[in-house]
Amino acid sequence: MCCICERTCHMMSAGRSQIWRRRNGTTFWIRAGLVLFIVIFIWVQISFIDFGGSGPPFADFNDSQAAILSMVPVVLHKFLAPKPKNGTNLGLNGSYNNLGYFKATFNISDIKRSIAQYNLQQTVYNEDLFGPLQNDSIVIVIQIHDRLTYLRHLIVSLAQARDISQALLVFSHDFYDEEINSLIQSVDFCKVIQIFYPFSIQTHPSEFPGEDPGDCPRDIKKDKALQLKCNNALYPDLYGHYREAKFTQTKHHWWWKVNRVFNQLEITRNHSGLLLFLEEDHYVAEDFIYILKLMEKTCKEACRHCNILSLGTYLKTYNYYGDSKKVEITPWISSKHNMGMAFNRSTWNEIVKCASYFCKYDDYNWDWSLQHISQNCLKHKLHAMVARGPRVFHIGECGVHHKKDNCGSTAVISKVQQVLRSAKRHLYPDYLTLTYATILKKNKLRKGNGGWGDHRDHKLCMSMTIT
Repeated sequence: MCCICERTCHMMSAGRSQIWRRRNGTTFWIRAGLVLFIVIFIWVQISFIDFGGSGPPFADFNDSQAAILSMVPVVLHKFLAPKPKNGTNLGLNGSYNNLGYFKATFNISDIKRSIAQYNLQQTVYNEDLFGPLQNDSIVIVIQIHDRLTYLRHLIVSLAQARDISQALLVFSHDFYDEEINSLIQSVDFCKVIQIFYPFSIQTHPSEFPGEDPGDCPRDIKKDKALQLKCNNALYPDLYGHYREAKFTQTKHHWWWKVNRVFNQLEITRNHSGLLLFLEEDHYVAEDFIYILKLMEKTCKEACRHCNILSLGTYLKTYNYYGDSKKVEITPWISSKHNMGMAFNRSTWNEIVKCASYFCKYDDYNWDWSLQHISQNCLKHKLHAMVARGPRVFHIGECGVHHKKDNCGSTAVISKVQQVLRSAKRHLYPDYLTLTYATILKKNKLRKGNGGWGDHRDHKLCMSMTIT
């Protein structure tokens, strides 16, 4: 009986031990799985970078001037610091702004004379340091107005890019300002040239293409305009409105500068490489030239119908871990692929043949007008190769269409710096992976936004066309 009890106790003890080991093993794997899930969840959250939304994507987000400067190499701080002027021996009219810096003002004759001189001389700064422009060099054309703070940060981002010393920066102005000129002429990391749009509102404040006092008010009805006999009474836009100079200027400037760079500038008139188009409120990643050249190479090998490269995106969330080496092949869409776009002379030669479609389309946006060309005139429509992990960012809080209470805010600049710092280990991919956009339905031919019904705008635009 005692032996039976001992065996029974032993068996029961062994059973409990086995059950415990099984339970313990199960618990171990459950815990291990839970830990693994947490690790993966954290990794995913880090990999996806939120560029929009109401809150910052980083716990230590700081948009103070000190925080922004801390993200910029000390040697480049000079591009962010305004230079005070005493204004005593300048021989210029002007005043001091609220920061204590002298702001010179010029009369229109002086501005026109300076613009004509710049455009005639075509001075290329730093050519003695970096040598002549090579055919495989990137030409970066930057359209600027007067948003100096954004321009400073764009220059800082360009200065940190790999191979920037081989590029040419073409700054295209529609506003003459000595402080902007001084900043641009202080660029010392590559070749630089300035061109000036000669038909600006600044130089024509009281005559076309500026606001002529004899022009029709925007919202006057056509019958009333005809009675009033205002200058452009016969030419309201498709919505019944009359032109506003501040909106027409951007499209004119864009068309003028592209014609100017491809056909008139001595340094670029025979260049057959890529032209990249930026604006003063853009910001570039340090590998943007590397990626652009890799995209160009990939196009030649795997997408010969791609005729536009796009480095920017308007998406609010990016996954650099998964997308830094991905590019998407898609029909070019003006509202999605107009930021950081690049094309070569072959593409331009096809576009400029359709100048009348651009210049006479009743839309004051250059990108919508280019879309109109693609849909209605080009034999081979515009197709884009788009970087899924963006290399060009939009940092502007204010512009032609949007005015906020604090246009000098640097919050977006700080956020872009943080995004690029987090993405740094995913830059410079060895190769690119192609994906293809899903085309759910055929794009409809879009009605223009108006603002471009005046035949004087059509004529001026066509006069800039050089074929």
